[in-house]
Amino acid sequence: MPDGQHLQWGAEALWEQLEPLLPGISVEVVARTESTNTRLLDRARQHSGLRDAPVTRPGQIDDGSQPADAPSPYGRRAVDTHPCLLVAEHQTRGRGRLGRDWQAAPGRSLTFSLSLPLAPRDWSGLSLAVGLAVADALDPPSDPLGDAATATLPRIGLKWPNDLWLLDAPGSPVPGRKLGGILIETVAVGSRRMCVVGVGVNVLPQAATEGMSSGFACLQELHPDATAPAALAAVAAPLVRTLRRFESEGFAPLVTGYARRDLLLGRAVSTTAPDALEGVAEGVDERGALRVRSGTLHSLVSGEVSVRLQDGAAC
Repeated sequence: MPDGQHLQWGAEALWEQLEPLLPGISVEVVARTESTNTRLLDRARQHSGLRDAPVTRPGQIDDGSQPADAPSPYGRRAVDTHPCLLVAEHQTRGRGRLGRDWQAAPGRSLTFSLSLPLAPRDWSGLSLAVGLAVADALDPPSDPLGDAATATLPRIGLKWPNDLWLLDAPGSPVPGRKLGGILIETVAVGSRRMCVVGVGVNVLPQAATEGMSSGFACLQELHPDATAPAALAAVAAPLVRTLRRFESEGFAPLVTGYARRDLLLGRAVSTTAPDALEGVAEGVDERGALRVRSGTLHSLVSGEVSVRLQDGAAC
């Protein structure tokens, strides 16, 4: 993207679409930032009056060092938990799971974070729900309510717990290449917990893709006319609806939809769990745990392990 030129994001139209779903939401677009997740987390911590409040993965408990009802500065409690959609044309220090960097050339990826107060009964499976919402928006199911045998195979697959892959043709030596990823973090703001959902999707080809162990895929391989603003317009509302549904119903209603895109289902896998578990992936359960059969059936909780295909393909 040439210097001084910016994409047309249609922020006002996005706001009009999202405000009925998330009252009080703001939509912000910046040309450049280190990390949209970090920016929204820092904002929440500053508003809470607890600049050292711990940031956790969903479902983790903070250290309890700060009282839940600690006051916000200037009495801005109502404003503190207003949701925000923050989009960056260029993330200079984007973050992925386990502290990995998310690398993207300016204007060639969709990178955004959505912050909102969230209070599900169980946080388990949230990253899977987000991935499914993004995948279904960018690659709509051909026959979501009909006979699975007549439905077209999906092009976007989901790798537990938080990656999107562009699937290659059956019989290929590797199942596909990485298209995008999800990073979800939470922080306490007063008596509520703010959830920050970060999404990164490769949209345009990039010149330098060496060193990417999972390969590189971009949305233009699936939709030749794809742009980052168009992808955001397709994803934003379905993502919000999924988050609201997850808050009230959990992951269980999404298990069938996830199974249709499950990259690992039926594949031999190995993990970096303490016992170096190896076996065959048998899908996910109603809480989003990965089931691996290795003599007996093991359930692996999201965030505890990384998974790799035994044929050598990074996954």
